[in-house]
Amino acid sequence: MVAGISCLWWFWDSSRVESMETASGYQMKFRTAGDRIEMYQDQKWQPFFVKGVNLGASLPGHYPGELPITKEDYLRWFAMIDEMGANVIRVYTIHPPAFYEALVEYNRKNAGSPLYLLQGIWSPEEQLIEKKDAYLPEIREEFRQEIRDAVGAVYGDITLPEKSGKASGTYRANAGPYLLGWHTGTEWDPVMVENTNKRHAKAASYLGTHFQTTAKATAFEAWLAEMVDTVAQEEGKHGWQHPMTFTNWVTTDPLSHPGEPIYQEDMVSVDPTHIRAASWDAGYFASYHVYPYYPDFFRFDPALQQVKNDEGEIDTYKSYLRQLKAYHKDMPIMVTEYGVPASWGMAHLGNLGRDQGGHTEKEQGEIDAALMREIAEEGYAGGIVFAWQDEWFKKTWNTMRFELPEDRRSLWINVLTNESLFGLLGMYPNKDGVLNMDGDRSDWDNLPAEEKKRLDLGVPGFQEVWMAHDEGYVYIMAQLDHAFDPQKEKLNFGVDTTPGGNRHASELGKVTLDEGLETLVTLGKDEESEIRIAAGYDPHTRLYGKAYGMLPVKEEELRDDSGVFKPWKLAVGLEMEPPDSKEYHPLEEVAVGKLARGTTDPASADYDSLAAWQAKGNIVELRLPWMLLGFTDPSSLTVMGYAGEGKTLQTVKTQGIRLLPWIAQRADGKPESLAQAISLYPVTKLPRYTWQPWEEVRYHERKKQSYAILQKAYREIRPALLQK
Repeated sequence: MVAGISCLWWFWDSSRVESMETASGYQMKFRTAGDRIEMYQDQKWQPFFVKGVNLGASLPGHYPGELPITKEDYLRWFAMIDEMGANVIRVYTIHPPAFYEALVEYNRKNAGSPLYLLQGIWSPEEQLIEKKDAYLPEIREEFRQEIRDAVGAVYGDITLPEKSGKASGTYRANAGPYLLGWHTGTEWDPVMVENTNKRHAKAASYLGTHFQTTAKATAFEAWLAEMVDTVAQEEGKHGWQHPMTFTNWVTTDPLSHPGEPIYQEDMVSVDPTHIRAASWDAGYFASYHVYPYYPDFFRFDPALQQVKNDEGEIDTYKSYLRQLKAYHKDMPIMVTEYGVPASWGMAHLGNLGRDQGGHTEKEQGEIDAALMREIAEEGYAGGIVFAWQDEWFKKTWNTMRFELPEDRRSLWINVLTNESLFGLLGMYPNKDGVLNMDGDRSDWDNLPAEEKKRLDLGVPGFQEVWMAHDEGYVYIMAQLDHAFDPQKEKLNFGVDTTPGGNRHASELGKVTLDEGLETLVTLGKDEESEIRIAAGYDPHTRLYGKAYGMLPVKEEELRDDSGVFKPWKLAVGLEMEPPDSKEYHPLEEVAVGKLARGTTDPASADYDSLAAWQAKGNIVELRLPWMLLGFTDPSSLTVMGYAGEGKTLQTVKTQGIRLLPWIAQRADGKPESLAQAISLYPVTKLPRYTWQPWEEVRYHERKKQSYAILQKAYREIRPALLQK
């Protein structure tokens, strides 16, 4: 009896949402009209512009399939999302019952400005990529079942059994009246699409109850029409209609991109105009994930070099939006993913510096706001920023080979992996904001004794050296016997984590070490401050030079104790040549070891999310990302080894970090603080900084600087679409 009362309460509550009834007896809150989306409010249809946020399903220390987010988390986030000026939340897949309960509860308390839901339905992505045939019965049925489950979850009318990686439980909250629409599927693999079209060329037609294909449709588009129609049929059982769309991205858009260097990125189209709503009053719209740095034609295609932004700059993103909008004439079109990450590392270069990473939080906000304004100016039905929260488990192509074991990615935050840091809500490791890089040691003094370690090094010039760590960084604080002056001297910190490395180097003068250094940190003038890696240890050169042959390799530098420290680099574009590409393109790389001087205090007006060090008087503080020290998984004390054959680099366990600091005067460049050492310096006698492996993470969430910047944009935007 209690369950029945609960069910009735949820239904009664959400049914208070204003809607209209169609001639065929369905309830509608949203519909498409021409090239815009409309909402029924105040007893009439009014234009509705989507200002949305994509919300993931994970928290630090977890993978999405673990579904760790609580109802309290959702309610807290909804309030922040609402405060930012967003009106839509998009989710990619079925969330736990707590999500829908929280959405209904939040909207009940904020009836005047509810948050609407764009519900995604996850396709069998891995099977589609592996089998390369969407028509396989097992794929078809799995997708159809996912559709039935998603509709049941949204309308609070299903109990899902426990299944690994999937949401489960009893769904009784009816979120249907708060639904904006259905977003079916995931980004389509072009090889799979082309193969499906070839195998099933005679099946390029679908005449469904609510959705049909046109004469121009391909076999994959017919399959997709069937899936969208299945969503409509399932929703119709609940007496509602909502606008339909399917996931698409630039790689499978219907436009031609002659300037795209990689054939696969422009080999096949999935065209929304080849599907039409035959009997669905709520309508149908096109949606695309559009980022300014991918694919590469955003930089190379002359056809996109014709449009300038308000500052008079060539703007290929704006140009692309204009072309895509023109193609979808009289049809609403929405950008359901856009944005850039606030990350140390990057993975692709973009026009106007809109790269995939390498941005401060402030820069992230400025770029996201500019992209959203362009989406509005070009007459789109809305934009949904990616993403609400940082997701530590994410991987990206240019760092994933250096994150091992793979199944421990969620236990630490690799700030060189840009995919982990798209969020407007930062998920920070436990000492971020606790140990601020600001040249003030008071936060170190206040840190509990078990959270830090003083290193008894006995190195001239250094009164004290302390170390600490968290899930993102290694922290170092040095108190010198004099005020640090980068104009007169440099500070060096040699780091030893595993046997091997440089035992001699020009930076060491005549001193030789009894154990080698894997990395070398130098602090000086702005352009000099960086972390470099022993040439024989450098995974970038070993992988892209030795294994792939995309970089020139000096064999003498790959030998142990070469004495050479090289800049830390990441690939941002692989070497491409025919037949995979239309013309030859060399490997592109960027330096990521530069250490910016600034403050990491989030309360400071000078806060810099990418700052690595600061000095004030005789106090020097720095933080170093784990990967720049060679760690592939700090939670299990795993580092990159020196061994490895071909494209596989081996890892080893470390016993900890040995730190060798010294001061070099600019007058002669000699390592002054090592000058009194014997010719063979005993690195092996230095104390190690050690820690216990961890299986659980500590973190805290905080709005990034980008949040307030995008908030201002969301509140100020006056879409061209609504001015018609």
